[in-house]
Amino acid sequence: MEKILIIEDEESIRGFITINLKRYGFTVMEVETGEEGLQLLEKNPDTSIILLDIMLPGIDGFEVAKRIRETNQQMGIIMLTAKTTESDKILGLVTGADDYIPKPFSPNELIARINSLLRRINLNKTNVVSGVKLDREQRCIQKDGIKIELSPTEYGILSILDLAKGKAVSRNDILDEVWGLDFPGDPKIVDVNIRRIRQKIEDTPSDPKYVQTVWGYGYKWEK
Repeated sequence: MEKILIIEDEESIRGFITINLKRYGFTVMEVETGEEGLQLLEKNPDTSIILLDIMLPGIDGFEVAKRIRETNQQMGIIMLTAKTTESDKILGLVTGADDYIPKPFSPNELIARINSLLRRINLNKTNVVSGVKLDREQRCIQKDGIKIELSPTEYGILSILDLAKGKAVSRNDILDEVWGLDFPGDPKIVDVNIRRIRQKIEDTPSDPKYVQTVWGYGYKWEK
């Protein structure tokens, strides 16, 4: 049974989310501050997904996501936000979120996004590419004998690019495969995650060797 942590300061929203998640069989934990959330995660390292409000008392959701990613790349993070500007969305993704849902949202959309992210988290295929190994057991990359942690979204993107065997994959195809056909968000979420991947695996992120851009189309993994 997948465990989900809700970090949301509005009690009515927490209650709404909790009821719907429990209907689908999830184990649910809930807190109202980022500080409480981080403490609870230390006691529950098996948490699968964090539903994280941006506007919180104390430290905000951006800072919470950043702190989680400093020690854990495998937990899924979905930001719940009333902020819908492009800069806020990009900031959320850069600080470590895998997805975001603008408020208000429907139960069906929430469950669809959670299930989409769980599929990424539970990818069970190990791929070996260009001397870089994607390890299913640890959901990471081994490069030159060094373990590189990946978020579920980053792992999913690299798996798709590898399966293309050097052929270019369009931005829209990556979006559909990783985020789902009904994803209503900004397609630039793909580019933001590619940037994060390059920061992790490329020797020179500004001149990438592995994940290359096919201008006006998408990306490819250069063998």
